Amino acid sequence: MNKNVFAAFFGLLLSGAALAQTAMPVVELTAGFHRIEAEVAATDQNRQTGLMQRKSMPAQRGMLFVFPQPNAYCMWMRNTLIPLSVAFLDAEGKIINIEDMQPQTEDNHCAKKMASYALEMNLGWFAQRGLKAGTRLNGIEKAPRGQ
Repeated sequence: MNKNVFAAFFGLLLSGAALAQTAMPVVELTAGFHRIEAEVAATDQNRQTGLMQRKSMPAQRGMLFVFPQPNAYCMWMRNTLIPLSVAFLDAEGKIINIEDMQPQTEDNHCAKKMASYALEMNLGWFAQRGLKAGTRLNGIEKAPRGQ
């Protein structure tokens, strides 16, 4: 096999692996009449990668982190290029607290109580819609279990 054919084949393998790694299921959530298309990060690998390296995200899109058990989880923004707000949620989908996060920082943003989920959206998404602690998100039960 010549070098050009090998390089092209290897490139296809790498791009296929990258697609497989980033392909996550999507679940529809609602907060009142606001619709959210949330990619679901339910495995360790997907939770570790999260929204890293993305340059933009549509307004109604987000990422739902599903944890294997409730805990006081923290999030950070290493290798994340877009500013985000994260809502920590209890097992029923009720917002515990919301934290704003700046790109490419390693500051911890933590749940104030035991959380089962974290939902990352574009910075200010929750505040712009008047969503705050105590608001319940519907559809959380459709998400796969955390592993």
